[in-house]
Amino acid sequence: MKSVEIDRGKHLKDQPVTGHNRFHPHIPPILTVDEGEEVVLATRDGVDGQLGPSTTEVDMAAMEAGAIHPLTGPVFVKGARPGDVLEIEFLDILPQPHAFTAIVPGLGFLRDVFTTPFLVHWEIRDGWATSPQLPKVRIPGAPFMGVSGVAPSAAQVRAWTARENELLGRGGMVFPPDATGAVPGRGPAATEGLRTLPPRENGGNFDVKQLTKGSKLLLPVAVEGGLFSTGDGHFAQGDGEVCVTAVEMGATAVVRFRVVKGEAKKPWRGPRFSHRDYFAPPEWA
Repeated sequence: MKSVEIDRGKHLKDQPVTGHNRFHPHIPPILTVDEGEEVVLATRDGVDGQLGPSTTEVDMAAMEAGAIHPLTGPVFVKGARPGDVLEIEFLDILPQPHAFTAIVPGLGFLRDVFTTPFLVHWEIRDGWATSPQLPKVRIPGAPFMGVSGVAPSAAQVRAWTARENELLGRGGMVFPPDATGAVPGRGPAATEGLRTLPPRENGGNFDVKQLTKGSKLLLPVAVEGGLFSTGDGHFAQGDGEVCVTAVEMGATAVVRFRVVKGEAKKPWRGPRFSHRDYFAPPEWA
């Protein structure tokens, strides 16, 4: 079993050998594994530790948006080549003891209710999230990784950037390439790298609550080795992020890879997933 460890007291920019926060084919792998090998990936929370246990709503204004989302990876999977599909099986997702939920004015479906910033700190213990800020509230855990993806090809980076620029020109909400806060902080990965905020054909910010322990994620491979990365762990989430965040946590993901040869050469619209059991405990579904 191979693993990637991180110093949870440091931001990604202070430990760049452990990951990245943009998608680009020029980002080199930090780990090489065999197909079928179990891999342990320690991950940071979605805002790279900027909302730690002692922070308040006042600190939210100083957050560096360009640091979202720190991902652990890329992982090079031997035998994965363009045209294949990479299957990622989530064997376990282990929460860190602290999590948070934040509401930013003007964002999400609750923007008319919350006109000022709101921040909740959660304590994770024995499968439940509790907070002194929300007394008598207990949230059952169903941990999953909010962001998982493989590296795009150079051609995909160009095509998707053009597609998103066209949407931006029509007034859509788009996060174009921006080197501010990028890791790596130099070169094409910084200036051209795709932001992790929207999901795309290579994966990304799904925030699909069913990707819990026991699920399998299928992603089309565009570059040699696939170059898989993950991060943005969620302890629990509803049907989407109505306030733009879930119960956000650092986590450790235990995964196993399988290569499905030639599958992406068939008509393949995008990521798919399945589950060996229930997506969540039936009593909480």
